Amino acid sequence: MNKKTKRKKVIAAMSGGVDSSVTAALLKEEGFDVVGVFMKCWNADDFKQGECTAEEDEYWARRAASTIGIPFYSLDLVDEYKNRVVDYFVTEYAAGRTPNPDVMCNDQIKFGVFYDKVIGGFEADYIATGHYARVERDKNGIAHMLKGVDNNKDQTYFIYRVPQERLQHVMFPVGKYQKSEVRRLARKFNLPNAEKKDSQGICFIGNVDMRKFLEEYIPEKEGVIVTTEGKEVGKHNGVHYYTIGQRKGIGVGGGTPYYVVDKDIETNTLVVGPRYDEELFEKSLNLEDMSWIVKEPKTPKEVTVSIRYRQEPQPALLKKAKKGFVLEFKEQQRAVTSGQSAVIYDGDEVLGGGIIV
Repeated sequence: MNKKTKRKKVIAAMSGGVDSSVTAALLKEEGFDVVGVFMKCWNADDFKQGECTAEEDEYWARRAASTIGIPFYSLDLVDEYKNRVVDYFVTEYAAGRTPNPDVMCNDQIKFGVFYDKVIGGFEADYIATGHYARVERDKNGIAHMLKGVDNNKDQTYFIYRVPQERLQHVMFPVGKYQKSEVRRLARKFNLPNAEKKDSQGICFIGNVDMRKFLEEYIPEKEGVIVTTEGKEVGKHNGVHYYTIGQRKGIGVGGGTPYYVVDKDIETNTLVVGPRYDEELFEKSLNLEDMSWIVKEPKTPKEVTVSIRYRQEPQPALLKKAKKGFVLEFKEQQRAVTSGQSAVIYDGDEVLGGGIIV
């Protein structure tokens, strides 16, 4: 590795998991000046539902950094996370939409506040995360975001909002590996968390019961559950606790498995139907609050789109609308959900995306 590369400082965002730990180890092996930084975004004492893993996560991150032989710091972002992610999350649910907290967390925290603090505070050249994604630069120096090599672990759905000027200073070292290879690398580096299970749940909080989490912020309000044919079949405690396509937790017996088809926030009415109710399917959707990684594409344009994490990108035609954009799919899509993100691809490249309205 040449001297110029060795002088480059990289801040590795270490979460305590195996992916971010291998990220730091790979960069150290390649000759970069690596500093590990843990983001503390939640106080365990403030966590009323589920299990807050922040203290344990920091423990594993610190141990991994020690094994790798790099400096380690913890950055307190509790207030920023509350103001930029949790408040947004709750406000959207209260309005009847279903936001994705991980998309907002990456946009506002990891590649927002955290990026600003460590790039400036540590005089760093890059930040690196354990996301399964790739960055490639063309002959003009433009940074392009590509899907991770491991299709089962690809996480570009969550990070499509990283703008070009920041992507220029971002690395995703594990994006070129399969998850099994990352585990093998963790063992090679003798990392203490090599066999640690992948984290689940809300970004930085952990595995939570979403209903109970929302009950801490949004008061219950009893309403009726009706079928798409208008028949009342039960009661609920607030339509904002439900999302389109949901089955679990509706609480209607009788042997018929119902799914959430619609919810009327004004009348507090929950509409349900069978799994393949025609009202659960849409051929098109509208997008606003767009984010493009390189530039806004010329339209109309044939693209592929994921409207939820781990969905195989679906063929669609992207068109400009009076406000935002329209996506017209070749095949109907089930459970299109307001507030979620639709991420737009051209082959393996992430063009950008927006919020479904």
